[in-house]
Amino acid sequence: MLNLLRNLTLRQLQIFSAASQYESFARAAETLHLTQPAVSMQIKQLEEAIGVPLFERIGRRIALTEAGATLSHHAKRILGDIKDAEDAMRCLSSADGGNISIGIVSTARYFIPRQIARYVERQPKVDISFSIGKRDVLLRQLQDNEIDLAVMGRPPVELDAHSEPLAYNPHVVVASTNHPFIDAACFDLHEMRSETFLMREPGSDTEGVASEMFRHHLFTPARTLTCDSNETIKQAVAAGIGVSVLPLHTLRLELLTGEVSVLHVNGTPINRVWHVVHMKAKRMSPTCVAFRRFLIEKSGAWLEGQFADLTPHDPAARPFVQI
Repeated sequence: MLNLLRNLTLRQLQIFSAASQYESFARAAETLHLTQPAVSMQIKQLEEAIGVPLFERIGRRIALTEAGATLSHHAKRILGDIKDAEDAMRCLSSADGGNISIGIVSTARYFIPRQIARYVERQPKVDISFSIGKRDVLLRQLQDNEIDLAVMGRPPVELDAHSEPLAYNPHVVVASTNHPFIDAACFDLHEMRSETFLMREPGSDTEGVASEMFRHHLFTPARTLTCDSNETIKQAVAAGIGVSVLPLHTLRLELLTGEVSVLHVNGTPINRVWHVVHMKAKRMSPTCVAFRRFLIEKSGAWLEGQFADLTPHDPAARPFVQI
């Protein structure tokens, strides 16, 4: 193992990390612009140096062994630290160039890419990559230094991280456009007791908001159906299968095209908050600091402008969470 630590090359780490990420030598070769035999050879040399297999074959695919999973964890941290060093050297005196990596929860995909485009238009030398993942995946990526920033709903109290409010994240009750309550100016949630509520999977931020709304109103739906994504829920709502509690920011297209409608339920919209997160130990480059500041200063006003005419306003609505 000591020989491995002395002789391990950065290229081997990059190849192994790509192969472990995609669980495919072919995908790793394509990503790194190598041939598949070259990737296989590097992995084989790595395994011979360690003395244990890093991958095992399951049918036509490969999967990490226990040793491979352990090395993958450390490889991601090492490569993340090297990226930090590169960014710091490149951007010691300027924030107009460099690389930034950001992870976002699925519901943030509806506005964060637009913010990235707005920023890159101002700073064309900045290269910003983003990935979409579940909250627990983003937390692991932050810990492993795979990403610089993350955008999510609930701030991660389980990490030694710094969270900054980004914008309000209003949640609304949506239904098909022929729902009998469409024209109701204001009504109580209990009038929907016979409805089928379409829910996200337990543990998601969207499911948490809906469940807290039910508890707050001492309300139990007649029936719930769990769906794997907001897109599935929106299609089911438009088809009249049920109603749902969804983030307003996921609904702009459907509201503009008239596929779904927002119901004016007492106490809604429910205001949650978007947060931008980074590890406290993270040494952010000037480029990353500038982009983070842009998100904090510009995202809220931009979102309000995009959804100003699509949000139901209830003077009695009281946010469960405030900035």
